[in-house]
Amino acid sequence: MKGPTSVVIEADGGSRGNPGPAAYGAVLKDATTGEVLAEDGTTLGVATNNVAEYNGLIAGLRLAREFAPDAEIEVRMDSKLVVEQMSGNWKVKHPDMKVLAAEASRLAPVGTSYTWIPRERNSYADRLANEALDGKRSGVSVPGEADNSAIEEAEKPSRGWSASVGAPTTLVLVRHGVTAHTVDKRFSGGLASSNPGLSDEGRAQVRAAAAWLSPIAERVDVVVASPVRRTAESAAIVGETLGRPVVEEHGFAEMEFGHWDGLTFGEVAERHRAEMDSWLGSLDVAPTGGESFRTVEKRVLDGLQRVLDAHAGRTVVVVSHVTPIKTLVAHAMGAPLDAVFRMELSPASVTVVAFYPDGKSSLRLYNALPPENDAFADPGRW
Repeated sequence: MKGPTSVVIEADGGSRGNPGPAAYGAVLKDATTGEVLAEDGTTLGVATNNVAEYNGLIAGLRLAREFAPDAEIEVRMDSKLVVEQMSGNWKVKHPDMKVLAAEASRLAPVGTSYTWIPRERNSYADRLANEALDGKRSGVSVPGEADNSAIEEAEKPSRGWSASVGAPTTLVLVRHGVTAHTVDKRFSGGLASSNPGLSDEGRAQVRAAAAWLSPIAERVDVVVASPVRRTAESAAIVGETLGRPVVEEHGFAEMEFGHWDGLTFGEVAERHRAEMDSWLGSLDVAPTGGESFRTVEKRVLDGLQRVLDAHAGRTVVVVSHVTPIKTLVAHAMGAPLDAVFRMELSPASVTVVAFYPDGKSSLRLYNALPPENDAFADPGRW
């Protein structure tokens, strides 16, 4: 049977909290008869309205590719942002939106048109998104198809960007501000180190990061801090700004560098060349008196599990160091531990990772500093 020559996609997305639990809805209709060809309502985990809306568009375009591959497409949405950006009238500036817009452009055939419609005319797609958020539906369905058993439905592969379900535990990872060692690029370890405190510049950096995070203060359960002096001082500033208690987690302390502590990279290379070469060549090698990357990884992941157990489904600000934060990012991405050698992390930067009940995880934001356009006042980046 020949398919329709033209179709309409109605798409929407929403977030309960912006960001918060999010889902999208998309329906594919025959443009001539109005017949519903297929529909999709799927959750996304935690996301913003804009991210959910773009995912609704992408879902609709995938429906068109599957159920009406040769048809002309008109997309109708109540999101002025998505419609104007996809029409080429507004520039896509946000990094995350660029990724989503690029995927939509890849899926959209030449000649696809975009039309803004009032919210009340987009009720079908809105209903699909809300049904997904309420746990009443998940994935693609076609009107008239026999209903599958619950097991078959559960085993269907997700067509969304994330197959995870349930509220994630979101970790907002904040690196401490600078110390005198940071500025001089000296190895600075954990509790066994010289343990320098924040400089005036470091305190100012953390205050800026904490102020940037303040729009999400009500969602934060607790501030978890490495017990090392510079992180404890940073966490105190963050906790006071957000109005949240601070608790210590020893698992998130910095790597111990042993007899390298206080030396620059160049000084270590000059005095302990063979030891440094071994350290850089193996995750199991530690400086004399220090820790290996594998040792730190176990400590950090043990600390992560304690946080996940204590604050499941909540948002937690973790104030830590370069090595533990990079280790958590590598773990969340499913990357090998040696990925830590290929990451940069700025003082007082913010990284966001989410861990789901089913064991899946995602990286939402990495090494971000307070920008001119406040991402946490309108946090589409995560």
